[in-house]
Amino acid sequence: MIKEIKIKTDYIKLDQLLKYASIVQTGGHAKNIIKNGQVKVNGEIMLQRGKKIKKGDKVEVIGGSTLVVK
Repeated sequence: MIKEIKIKTDYIKLDQLLKYASIVQTGGHAKNIIKNGQVKVNGEIMLQRGKKIKKGDKVEVIGGSTLVVK
C-alpha cells in the first residue's frame, strides 16, 4: 500500500515520519524496526533513525507500507 505523506517543513526525521504516518505507535517501536533493518529509504536499507527525509523521498517498511513524502 502506498501512502502520500505531506510535510510542511523542509524535512522530517525517519523515526518521526513513521509515527506521523501511524506506521508505529511509539518512538521505541520506530527505533527497533529501523535498527533491525526493516526500513528502506529510496531503495536502501536505512539504520539511522535520525535520517532526514525530504520531499520526494520514498520510505518502505519491509512487509508493510510504502510512504511517499510530498
